[in-house]
Amino acid sequence: MKFQKATEFALYAVLELAADPARQLTAVEIADKYGISAHHLAKVLRDLGRAGLVDAVRGVGGGYRFAGNAKRLTLMDVIRLFEDVGTDSSDTAPRTTGEDIAEGLRFVVAELDAQTSATLRSISLSTMLKLVARHPWATEARPARRAARRAR
Repeated sequence: MKFQKATEFALYAVLELAADPARQLTAVEIADKYGISAHHLAKVLRDLGRAGLVDAVRGVGGGYRFAGNAKRLTLMDVIRLFEDVGTDSSDTAPRTTGEDIAEGLRFVVAELDAQTSATLRSISLSTMLKLVARHPWATEARPARRAARRAR
């Protein structure tokens, strides 16, 4: 599954802020950590603020804090703010001359969409943070990813 940049940025920001809800971070601090555009992230953080997931603190020393419940908020809750999740997958299957083949492909794509949605609805931010903390790739891969993004 490929997400829009805004969705990816939102997931980074929400997970980073949810890791320590008492901590306040600026858009620039989060953007620097993940090698992403601070300007684009600021727009995403405004949307997250409107959705009630983050609180913005203005002025000198300002930034953003997590405002949700990491045990109840799921990855899908964040994703659905930026993606059109409920689209009809029958529109994405290629049209062919054999109707049985076309129907079969639509069925498989719909099943994949349903399984992906169910999985994303089942993973809370708290669970995701625990998963990241347990795996060494979580910290080892970050510098390589940042370098790769900057090279683009």
